[in-house]
Amino acid sequence: MEEIRIKTEYITLGQLLKFLSITSSGGETKIFLQENEILVNGELENRRGKKLRAGDSVVIEGNEYIIK
Repeated sequence: MEEIRIKTEYITLGQLLKFLSITSSGGETKIFLQENEILVNGELENRRGKKLRAGDSVVIEGNEYIIK
């Protein structure tokens, strides 16, 4: 489990994927979300605009990230 600290109210799922260097563009993010299962707080999520706030848990490719 890795903690991701944000200084704003929220970060979008697309921004998180770019921050983690999993994707590098919005188009790439869209394709990644269509081809991979991502869980946000235990629920399947495929919207790159999904707002992630402090306390949210995100599982990407078997790695868990906690937004702080």
